Amino acid sequence: MFTGIVQGTAEVVDIKRKEAFRTYRIRMPSTALQGLKPGASVAHNGCCLTVVRIEGDLVDFDLMQETLHATNLGAVDIGDRVNFERAARFGDEIGGHAMSGHILCTAEVVNIERSENNYRIRFKLPPQWRHYIFTKGYIGIDGISLTIGRVVDEQFDVNLIPETLQRTNIGTRKIGDHVNIEIDPQTQAIVDTVTNLLPDLLQRLNLPND
Repeated sequence: MFTGIVQGTAEVVDIKRKEAFRTYRIRMPSTALQGLKPGASVAHNGCCLTVVRIEGDLVDFDLMQETLHATNLGAVDIGDRVNFERAARFGDEIGGHAMSGHILCTAEVVNIERSENNYRIRFKLPPQWRHYIFTKGYIGIDGISLTIGRVVDEQFDVNLIPETLQRTNIGTRKIGDHVNIEIDPQTQAIVDTVTNLLPDLLQRLNLPND
């Protein structure tokens, strides 16, 4: 489990590419290495990956075909920086919201508004995921726990504080970039339950469902 409180960014220093498979190496800060062992889970842009090798401050991770297809990690290149968060431990403070590290889809950056005291980004979701998005709801964007602002059709805004811009890579995003999206699991469960049960309930009550 993860909390959506990104611990920093790590530079991708090497990528080994094979057909439908990739191993990439990141340089992690020394403060994030304590107790880290092969087999541990680390979120990269919100996607849960498994440590396969550690050499000093260099840590390797394998990416399978589904990960490369379903997330933005397939577009990461040497020199890019990814958000990272180590798996939460029992007793850790959850300052964001509970996240699984399983990416639902990617969303496109469609607008960026900068002003002296505000930074707002608008994203566009694939339409099939729109029903999970609510104003003031939680969402994971590249592993960052954020609160949803305005929602219009498949587009939604988030507002970013300076600490988030400094600690993560979201401030480097440009229009046309794609970010990883994880919907709050509780929201997803509630929406799916209501969607599956409501038509049957309305039928039993003999009420129209449109």
